[in-house]
Order: sequence, then structure tokens, then C-alpha cells
Amino acid sequence: MAACGWLKVAGSFAAPGPSRLLRPLALCPIAASRRMSSIRKTDHLERTANNSRQMAVFPAKVCGIKNESDSVRRLRLSVPHSDFSFKAGQWVDFFIPGQEKVGGFSICSSPALLRGEGVIELAVKYAEHPPAHWIHRSCRLDSEVAVRVGGDFFFDPAPTGPAVDLLLVAGGVGINPLYSILLHALDLQRHHQAAGQGYKPGAVQLCYSAKNTQELLFKRSIVEACQEFPGKFFCDFHLTRQSEAVDPQLQPFISGGRISEQVLREHLERLARAGQRETLCYLCGPPPMIESVSEHLQHLGLPPHRILFEKWW
Repeated sequence: MAACGWLKVAGSFAAPGPSRLLRPLALCPIAASRRMSSIRKTDHLERTANNSRQMAVFPAKVCGIKNESDSVRRLRLSVPHSDFSFKAGQWVDFFIPGQEKVGGFSICSSPALLRGEGVIELAVKYAEHPPAHWIHRSCRLDSEVAVRVGGDFFFDPAPTGPAVDLLLVAGGVGINPLYSILLHALDLQRHHQAAGQGYKPGAVQLCYSAKNTQELLFKRSIVEACQEFPGKFFCDFHLTRQSEAVDPQLQPFISGGRISEQVLREHLERLARAGQRETLCYLCGPPPMIESVSEHLQHLGLPPHRILFEKWW
């Protein structure tokens, strides 16, 4: 099934009255991460039981559907309640009427999209797990669901906070929270450039591994961000099983093979050349990749407290 444009529906629906939210835990001004279990067979709510999350569950309605790749469906959800908010990198508990299992999906859009249009986006890979299966087989425009924000893996700098460089390392659909972080950094960069105030991001380097270009989610907009701010935003796509010719427009950003220690060394050196700032590394992907990249980064001298990760499998 080839990727296509959004199927959209206009309008929204009534939301309940104001809800009381759980007071957030004390977190680092830039980010925080809690090590998550890599056990594959546990339920989403079990895996994330120790993560902070909002108490309130908010109604949402599907207002857009797009096939991001042959196996990934992207949903746009209208969440009109004024109390609903999230930080770039967080996920939602996803409640489906009549479905006992609760899904857990990273938000792949920016907080600015929610503030401006009242919507969030999720990109969900096909699976037999009931929530993912429902999204691919039963979800329709106007389908009503409910969401609750959670997670301690995010990028949310204070307006007057110090600039930091970001190294974002993604594997497969692990790109989702990192794409949200990249979009947030892009919005902050645009705002600072236009208004001359607010948080000024450092450089952002994305290193993203997938099987082939079909599985590279959001590739066009990622490349456009790098072209909009050359010298500030960089991306490096690693393809492990590419068998066809690569689109010439993507070719300058493509590398073969897996993400090695030498690749990470080069990215850290590039960030160092862009400015003398602290580097934070955000990782999301399969546990073996997370563990390997984390070890490489520590071997290269990056302290463990600056290596933040999310495991979903």
C-alpha cells in the first residue's frame, strides 16, 4: 500500500469540563529519562507503570489518516480540551471504545501544532497487538478514542535556558518521539529567528537507521529542515537492506550500514565544530540498538546522564 496524502475531516466535538492533572515530578529543565524494561511480552501499562503520566483522560477524534509507509499508518487526532498538553518526546495511552487493551504510542508531532490547530499526530506500525491492529484495520475518520499523556523522555527547555546541541539517534519506528523533538527544536529556531527572543537551540544532528528508504518515515520534511537551516540541522540516514536505487534528492543524506562508533564520533565532532555547547543524546529504538549506541557514546566520552533513551520493544 503506497504512501498517500491525508484523508481529512473538518470540525471537532464537545469535550468535558476542566480536568485536574497530576502535579508533575521534579524534572531537569531540559529533559529526564527513566530506564524502561526491555521485556517484549509485557503490556504497555505494565512497562510504563513507573513513568509519570497525567491523571486526566481526554476525548479525541480521528480527523486525518495517512499511510506513511507500507506498514505505518499516521493518524491526526483532534484533542480540543484546553487542559490537554504534552512535551516533545512524550507518548499517549491510547484508549479505544470496546477494546480492553490500552495502546502506547509516541506523539510524532510538535507541541506547536497542538497549540495552533488543537491536534496531535501518531505514526503506528502494523502489528497484531489489538490497538495497533485496530488503527490499521478498523480506524476511520471521525472514530472517537481517548488519550492520556505520559513519559519522562522529552525535550522541553526553558525560554532562558542554555543552548544545548542535540544528537538524536533513531532505529525504525523509534523515530517518532525524536521527530517530535526535532520539530520542536525547529519551531524554537524559527521563533527565535523571527522574534529575536525565546530559547535559541544549538545544533541538531539526527542519525536514523531503517531497512530502506520506504521505511524512512518523515524523510522529506527532515531533509527540508536541514535545507532550511544548513549548519544548524543535520541528518544522516542509514539503510541496512536497501536493494533499489536511491532518490537523487535523498542521496546526499544516505549512508550504508548500521550506526557504528565511528559514525557517532563523526557526529559528535560535527556538533563540537558547530559551537562549544553541551550535547544531549536522545535514543529510541530496539533495545539492542539502544544498548550498543549507549556503550559507544560512553566510550567516546559522553557522560551517562547526557544519554537519554526510550525502549518500546
